[in-house]
Parts: sequence; C-alpha cells; structure tokens
Amino acid sequence: MSARRRNTTRVVLGAAFLGLAAGGVAACDSSDDDHVFYCVDEFDVIVDDELCEEESVAGGAVDDDDDDGRHYFWAHSTRYKRGLKPGAKLPSGGAKFAYNDRTQRAAWGLPSSGKISNGTVKSSVVGSGDSSSHRSSGG
Repeated sequence: MSARRRNTTRVVLGAAFLGLAAGGVAACDSSDDDHVFYCVDEFDVIVDDELCEEESVAGGAVDDDDDDGRHYFWAHSTRYKRGLKPGAKLPSGGAKFAYNDRTQRAAWGLPSSGKISNGTVKSSVVGSGDSSSHRSSGG
C-alpha cells in the first residue's frame, strides 16, 4: 500500500510541475511591453488597415487623401488582444496617433510610410514617446 501511495504522489507532483512549466512558457510568450497596433476610425472601431496606409507619390508628396471625410489613427496598447478583426471596437485605455504621423510611426519602430498590418506587435521600443492619446486630424 505504501508503494501505491508513493506512485500517486509522484503522478500528482509531476502533473503540478508540468502545469507550472506550461504557465511559465506562456508567460514568456507575451511581454508586458508588447504594444499591439490597429488601424481605427475616430470611434476606436478597427477598420481595414489599407485605410491607414500612407503611400508616397511622385515628387515625394504623400497621398493621405481620405475621401470619405473620416479620420484614421493607429491605436496601440499593451492591453489589446492580437487577432482582432475590422468592425471590432477596441477597449478603452489605449493611445493613438494620426495614421500619417511619420514621427510617431518611426518612434514606435514602424515604417514611416507605407503598409502596416492590423495586429502588428512592437516590443520594448526605446524612445516611443508617452502613453497619452495623440489626437490630431488624419488629413
């Protein structure tokens, strides 16, 4: 009977160790410094990331024409989940900047112009500015 009790103890301790190890690996998978970026409208609803694409055109000018009269931003936060789709409303607590703000894009380690995908993650960006919302017109 004592041999059976020892085996049960080993199984329980082994299972507990595996649970702790799996939790540790999951914790290493996501950093507290991971900022997730989404293209949003003025109501913090995720839109197609093409609406936040800034393309250079001939002569070095920037094509930032938003014909629909709406303003678009790059919203970011460590609280945002990855994999959100257009149409989802972001939770409060994030910050955002105009999609065509080249200085902010570069400060966050994003390309200063061109394509950025919804759900882009940036970790531990040095010089990324403060976490307050930057609300300026997108056009």
